[in-house]
Amino acid sequence: MIPLDAALQIVLGSARPLDHERVALGESLGRVLAERVASDMDMPPFEKSLVDGYACRRTDLAGELRVVETIQAGLPPAKPIGPGRCAKIMTGAAVPEGADCVVMIEQTEKVGARLIRLTNQRTRDNIARRALEVKTGEVVLHAGTLIGPQHIAVLASVGCTRPLVAKKPTVGLIAGGDELVDPSAKPGPSQIRNSNSYQLAAQLEAVGAAVCDYGVVKDVATEIDLVLKTAMSENDVVLVSGGVSVGDYDFVPLILRQNGVELLFEKIAVKPGKPTVFGVSKKAFCFGLPGNPVSTFVTFELLVKPFLYALMGHRYSPKDVQMRLDESVTREDTERQGWIPVAVADDASVHPVKYHGSAHILALCRAHGLIAMDIGVASIEQGSHVSVRLL
Repeated sequence: MIPLDAALQIVLGSARPLDHERVALGESLGRVLAERVASDMDMPPFEKSLVDGYACRRTDLAGELRVVETIQAGLPPAKPIGPGRCAKIMTGAAVPEGADCVVMIEQTEKVGARLIRLTNQRTRDNIARRALEVKTGEVVLHAGTLIGPQHIAVLASVGCTRPLVAKKPTVGLIAGGDELVDPSAKPGPSQIRNSNSYQLAAQLEAVGAAVCDYGVVKDVATEIDLVLKTAMSENDVVLVSGGVSVGDYDFVPLILRQNGVELLFEKIAVKPGKPTVFGVSKKAFCFGLPGNPVSTFVTFELLVKPFLYALMGHRYSPKDVQMRLDESVTREDTERQGWIPVAVADDASVHPVKYHGSAHILALCRAHGLIAMDIGVASIEQGSHVSVRLL
């Protein structure tokens, strides 16, 4: 049994980057950028007005100004600004030659058909200078960036319409257990519905993986072997939930070895999630996850998610925030790092939710995050500040 930090180092150190592909800009959300992207132009590409108003010279602000033209966004100015002159200008329009400031329209008044006067001579420049944000050739996004809506805006701004991204990892899902039935079926005696495959598929899709579900496999060594062989030949990663512990019918670790998988660890010092297996072969990376749904969910978040991002060249950082604990948390088993579901209160403090163990998936629906209790720690006192990993 190894600590979580050691397991994570093994997992991340085993990741082999996937190949790349170019995709349409509109299809790049959630993908990982595989190249540096530089701007093909200055941004802004011209002196740009930040307000609706009048472009003029500061030396003329005390007198009346004659309006020589109206400049709308998207059209170039037709006339330079000379002494005693100004141009009415819209937000985003190019500032004409000779003007060094734009006076907000609210700070002016008309004194004639084409004459204006300032009601307040104190004004900011209200001009976005050329190349204020980015210069031509400047790198705007780096390889490894997980593309979000804001990054798509940047890519569009610099004309990168087919970004180079990491290919999606293909992940084969296998659920093991004689007790599992499809969610559409009514479980019989000693049976439960298969929730792990659907939960893991959702977690995988949120990461950006391509999922292939191989369904439920009975606790029969030959059946597990057959499906595992197929999944390993067709995917980059294989996730097996269930059948990884030390019971008489937990065949997964043995069958992984028989298929050329080198198991790098078989137990982690985490609760829930102790019987977690990870191995590598020439064909695929393989995870064996515990069968209980909370264990499956937590071990995916702690190990599988950062691994999949590493395959795509992205260094994943979980969303952890410091919050005050408004209720003490205690436990008896301190041999493993414990992960406790917590909910955020109206005063931005957190408290543990009702939690009955690794089969209690409903607890995660009531939780906003997880807190960790390190090995050897039996209690966290009320009022302590804890690191909350947001879900």
